[in-house]
Amino acid sequence: QVQLVESGGGLVQPGGSLRLSCVVSGTTFSILHMAWYHQASKRPELVAGITSDNSPRYMDSVKGRFTISRDNSKNTVYLQMNSLKPEDTGVYYCNVGLEGPVVSWGQGTQVTVSS
Repeated sequence: QVQLVESGGGLVQPGGSLRLSCVVSGTTFSILHMAWYHQASKRPELVAGITSDNSPRYMDSVKGRFTISRDNSKNTVYLQMNSLKPEDTGVYYCNVGLEGPVVSWGQGTQVTVSS
């Protein structure tokens, strides 16, 4: 089955940067659309997605600050997070697809933006 392992979170001051990684196993990664989700208090919300042919898309809340990318040789999708704000705090998950989660969630990675 598909497994997702997120990493790279941490505590950062407002204006800082983090790079999240998500390693995907159990499937052919290169054909998958992938997305990153942010869970603050309710259910996870999609913030960025990338198609199998490397076309990115972003929610307005992160546009210009976050960059999603992928490395098919490493079965990994990344989220570069710049100019972080306190409201970016939460758990970040990756998942398959662009219209909502397709597979079981991984453990996520905690991002805390605070001075």
